[in-house]
Amino acid sequence: MPAARISTFDDWVDLFAVWRKDIGVDYPEIANYHFEAKFGATRSNEIEFGAFQGRPKWRRVIDIPDQRIRDAAQNLIVFQGDTEFASVEQQRRLFLNAPSEHDRASLCRVVTEEMRHGWQMCHLLIHFFGYGGKVEAQKMLERRAFDQKRLLGAFNQDVDNWLDFFTYTDFVDRDGKFQLTMLSYSGFEPVAQSMIPMLKEESFHLGTGHDGLKRIVRAGVIPLNIVQKYVNKWVPVSYDLFGVDHSSSAHWFYVWGLKGRFDEPTAGEADLARMNEHNRYLYFLEVQKLIEQINKNIPEGQPKLYTPDLKFNRGIGEFAKQPYNVHGELLSAEAFAEHCKEALPQPEDIKLVNEIQATEPQWIAPKTLGVQ
Repeated sequence: MPAARISTFDDWVDLFAVWRKDIGVDYPEIANYHFEAKFGATRSNEIEFGAFQGRPKWRRVIDIPDQRIRDAAQNLIVFQGDTEFASVEQQRRLFLNAPSEHDRASLCRVVTEEMRHGWQMCHLLIHFFGYGGKVEAQKMLERRAFDQKRLLGAFNQDVDNWLDFFTYTDFVDRDGKFQLTMLSYSGFEPVAQSMIPMLKEESFHLGTGHDGLKRIVRAGVIPLNIVQKYVNKWVPVSYDLFGVDHSSSAHWFYVWGLKGRFDEPTAGEADLARMNEHNRYLYFLEVQKLIEQINKNIPEGQPKLYTPDLKFNRGIGEFAKQPYNVHGELLSAEAFAEHCKEALPQPEDIKLVNEIQATEPQWIAPKTLGVQ
């Protein structure tokens, strides 16, 4: 384990300020934001599932009865925090070309709240997990998404433009909603309490993305086939974020009471061999509804957007690296390579979107209250 340069939370705060400047987002409205740890009231003071169901939630790490469970709790916090800082790094360049003051303000809020979520996770690491937690909190600010150093693949990909941003916040941040909800049932009380305010803030991020995509298709300037390519880019990596199929880690997170299912209060008996698959499918169903809502903004007679199949372009799990097309049909390797050129953003697509956003003032419809 590398040596920690921090001994107190204030030391980490100093590194946090350096990180903001290093990645280029130390704008006044962000620098002047009051970053703090926030905690909310959980549904229950008792562990709600798993081997410790009915016992009081653990308030301190020392209360957790097994070192393996303590390590797993720390690991969940590390991965969650890493995604928060990574998303800021992915979106850092969008401040330079916001389509409106409304959109710049929305971006600023999204980025600032993602920073606060990372701050929250590092607060937990430093205040509850001793020396090892301090090391992990420090490393959180040393990895960089643009150097492909973040822990999960989705958070090492580029966000090149505002179509990218809106698609990302609608679908990748929606995976975040699922993850935060599952952690809100945690038997480790500081984690569960942390999720309540984070979920409230996350809802704005989802709304920003969903509304942005509606405004793009309503304007009708960016070709719909290119919008679909960005959906095809971000939805499959969001499927991957739920983890591998038949996951032993998800099994034990549940047995140990650390992470529930998205619909835990109503889900019934758990299938421990398919925990990730259960949550991934609920996400898939939610994405289908979102796409239907966006399609209502497309004029009659034009092609509609669709939800990519669960098997398309997967990086992990049963369908990893398998040549299924966007509709779930198995292709040859050669046909799949050609299909991806049609289904995913290509350099010429990125170039076109960037040019449209730089030269066409009406490429996105203005924000209008009350429009579905």
